[in-house]
Amino acid sequence: MIWKNKGKQKTSHLTINGRLEFSRTVFWNENHGTVVPMDILLGIESINHSLGVREICCRETLNNAFVPASENIKRLAQLDISSSVVRQIVEHEGSELSRAQHKSQTGPDFKAEDCTDKTLITGTDGVMVPLVTEEQKLKRRKAQAAKRKKEKRKSTAKASRPRKGSDGTYKEFKVVAFYDKDKTHQYVVGTSGDHKIAGRIMRRVGQKLDISQAQTKYSVSDGASWILKQYNIQLPMLDENILDFYHFREHVTDASYVLFGEGSKEALAWKEEMMEVVKNQGSLVMLGRLAECLKNLRDDDKRQELDNLREYISKRIAMTDYPCFLALGYDIGSGPTESFCGCLTKRLKGSGMRWDKDNAESVMALASIYYSNQWDKYWKSRHKAA
Repeated sequence: MIWKNKGKQKTSHLTINGRLEFSRTVFWNENHGTVVPMDILLGIESINHSLGVREICCRETLNNAFVPASENIKRLAQLDISSSVVRQIVEHEGSELSRAQHKSQTGPDFKAEDCTDKTLITGTDGVMVPLVTEEQKLKRRKAQAAKRKKEKRKSTAKASRPRKGSDGTYKEFKVVAFYDKDKTHQYVVGTSGDHKIAGRIMRRVGQKLDISQAQTKYSVSDGASWILKQYNIQLPMLDENILDFYHFREHVTDASYVLFGEGSKEALAWKEEMMEVVKNQGSLVMLGRLAECLKNLRDDDKRQELDNLREYISKRIAMTDYPCFLALGYDIGSGPTESFCGCLTKRLKGSGMRWDKDNAESVMALASIYYSNQWDKYWKSRHKAA
């Protein structure tokens, strides 16, 4: 194989200590095209920013939009990086991390036996993320084209097929979390995939955690049927699947409003009575109380509401044995999982923000390692790999 020496060519690379400019030898042949050995050796063949610069961009955009992040980086780190380049860096790094998470190439840095009292809790939830629609994309492209025409300049975008927008303004992303009782160990992953992909994440993370070795292991969720189904399929070794007590309370509250009127003293008293029953005596006793209530009702709407509540509880008897769960010292609230949902999507839900699905998942991936307390470890591993 014959390589032709194409001589020295200049390049530049932005580092946290400033921009480096240097020359290196370029080679070419008809089968492999252009190759720059020095770029490959330095790990800069496709990226013109050092790992340190990329970490700063990702860290700064955890809580800031790309424009203020660019301004902060310039002021605090003395690095002049445009907001569009910051966005490109963040989306690239996040997509690499997201792929690694889905391929189980990265994961929690603890095992079930490391958890407090060897107790491992898991929770899963769906959260809505604002996406940019095809209509919005077309409108934006027309506006940009009109602006370029007015300014008499050409587009600098690479020639390619335009990316399609979403078919809806919001899509449900899934969040899967694992943590111990005092939250000293925690790991969370987000995905734009469906319930089956979320289920595979449950299984893969569970395997990395050696979940079978936990002395106590259970889930706390909002009772959505897809969540329970995936836990039963992917993590059948769980001791219990618990319905979040406060989500249960919301259903009882809604029923109390239909029965007695929203905000009435009777509604509040009835709700508190039912919640005391289910917490101290269990859902089977509560079902009996609801049956008694039905005997005295003649209003069709109220009867339908009670029937709906009874059906909801009947399908979740095993998930609502709160007296037993409390006696065993189990958590009955899914607060940590809901908190993770907020943390992972905080950056995505700023005023007026709309995302392509894969870019939203990339930003969520970066947030996941931060809130899993793995930020420093992850970037150190990237430095070693480089």
